[in-house]
Amino acid sequence: MTNNDILRRIRYTFDFKDAAMVDIFAAAEHEVSRQQVINWLKKEEDTDFVKLTDTELAIFLNGLINTKRGKREGEQPQPEKRLSNNMVFMKLRIALNMKAEDILDTLKAVDFNLSKHELSAFFRKPENKHYRECKDQILRNFLFGVQRQLRPEDSEEFQD
Repeated sequence: MTNNDILRRIRYTFDFKDAAMVDIFAAAEHEVSRQQVINWLKKEEDTDFVKLTDTELAIFLNGLINTKRGKREGEQPQPEKRLSNNMVFMKLRIALNMKAEDILDTLKAVDFNLSKHELSAFFRKPENKHYRECKDQILRNFLFGVQRQLRPEDSEEFQD
């Protein structure tokens, strides 16, 4: 999945308008214009399409955490320069305040079964011998599961 795909899916799932997207970036102390957001959300074939960088997606996800959970005390986390699916998954988990059981239930709702041990491997440090890379399919199913929970009337939209 590209960063732009992830941004599009999050926007659709939470039904964020352009102004809300700008506000989420602002919640991470980063200013973006409405036009920047619009260009990130365009399809790749569009001439105005702009590729979303890992740092920009990290800023958005940090802003989503701040918006959903409130800003933490002290210095705000610095956005990562390189993002993996594992980091995206972790930030979404934090923003949505989900425990392992919640994630497993979300995945089960879209007929994707995972064990608690498999799930915990995605949230370990890369140096850990039990660390596993989160593949696009898992992240895509998780996002679809969250969408199905929040927008059940549109549950067929975005399914691959």
